[in-house]
Amino acid sequence: MEWWQAIVLGLVQGLTEFLPVSSSGHLMIFKEIVGADAEGFLDFTVTVHFATVLATLVVFWNVIWQLLKGFFKFKYNDETDYICKILVSCIPVGLVGVLFKDRVDALFSGSLTQVAGGLMITAILLMVSDSAGKRFKVPVAKDNRNGISYWQALVVGVAQAFAVAPGISRSGSTIATGLLTGVKRESMAQFSFLMVLIPIIGEQSLDLLKVAAGEASFGAGVGPLPLLLGFVAAFLSGLFACKVMIAIVKKAKLAWFALYCLLVASAIFIFA
Repeated sequence: MEWWQAIVLGLVQGLTEFLPVSSSGHLMIFKEIVGADAEGFLDFTVTVHFATVLATLVVFWNVIWQLLKGFFKFKYNDETDYICKILVSCIPVGLVGVLFKDRVDALFSGSLTQVAGGLMITAILLMVSDSAGKRFKVPVAKDNRNGISYWQALVVGVAQAFAVAPGISRSGSTIATGLLTGVKRESMAQFSFLMVLIPIIGEQSLDLLKVAAGEASFGAGVGPLPLLLGFVAAFLSGLFACKVMIAIVKKAKLAWFALYCLLVASAIFIFA
């Protein structure tokens, strides 16, 4: 991978991570556009995803710090409740990572047609959640402390587990599923961005431990400079995008993002 390709792909990751349009799908699309090698691309993808997780930590640091302070009071307060629900939401994707990691890794070597299919699924979810929220009023859950209940957190976590496939937007599927179960958009947007922290940090930490133990190599076929440049580009663009895009996601109609996903999917089917 060339240094300029790494920068372009890092910028794509940072700018699309916080929109319901699938950052992993866009990485695969732009990998083909810039002509980047497939070797080591999964390691590069994990690296730039970790960069946007760090951007999320920076942007939400005050929220995260308040949650941690409340959690370590060792009382069942609002902060403990919120963190427990985040942990519950991580169970499905954790099971997928443990039981089907090889199959998930194989998805990133698939064709763009597969990405297009995922984008269409994302578009359908976004359209359904946008229209259903206007037509149907979902009953408020009894244990919806902090705006979300345990069963809603679990269902949203299942949506996140399906979003490991490129083209299926993690934020799109979790926000859409949350809205369909009755979570308000302002509550779901923050929860969606925070719930990904544990799986990504956990996956990255395990990979680094394997590298340190000599059980695996990391970045083979990419090189240290492209990895570093991609990381920096994703982190800086993620800082900008996180602040701007969260406001957009909270207010904009999800149908516009659905239309975008359909247009990109159609372009792939036609030209790929």
